[in-house]
Amino acid sequence: MVYESHHPLIAHKISKLREKTTIQKEFRELADEITMLMSYEALRDLPLESYPVETPLAQTQGRRIFHDVIVVPILRAGVGMLDGLLRLLPNARIGFLGLYRDPETKKPVVYYDKLPEGVREPVVVIVDPMLATGGSVIASIDLVKQRGYSNIKLITILSSPEGIKAVETEHPDVEIYTACIDHGLNEQCYIIPGLGDAGDRLFGTL
Repeated sequence: MVYESHHPLIAHKISKLREKTTIQKEFRELADEITMLMSYEALRDLPLESYPVETPLAQTQGRRIFHDVIVVPILRAGVGMLDGLLRLLPNARIGFLGLYRDPETKKPVVYYDKLPEGVREPVVVIVDPMLATGGSVIASIDLVKQRGYSNIKLITILSSPEGIKAVETEHPDVEIYTACIDHGLNEQCYIIPGLGDAGDRLFGTL
């Protein structure tokens, strides 16, 4: 299932994110803000449990999140979305997956894999600013499922129709939350109109 945001605040921030004149500091801040807004929607169905709360005036029943949450940014660009989620879930566990796209084959290559182990029925949130071909995301979901985790959500800032189709074909059970679905991919498999290389713009490696 794919959920594309139509919120005016997100549309406004994405337009600024796209501009080639947006400086690195502002690009990071915008990516962070968009992630937080997207996460608010993506996590709307987290299960809750009741527990007693003592207010200054009386006792009542409070509610807290029942499942552990694991946030998994895909290196390196996914790190730029991490703080946006941690502002909402400061106690979330964090894993990291490092993948890059082979320039010849266009296939993902795993170079780093560190996920929390032994977490009971967690909700796993994979974050990556760009869902282009879908190869890196599919490989990441494969790795997460190999750990025995099945409740997986994906949050992206921009997505291509091709990438969405690829993920839905391989992992139809994974919910995709994206701020915007762009027109498609060019010959180099970059999202058009896109915003350039998200990692380079986040970390100043242009």
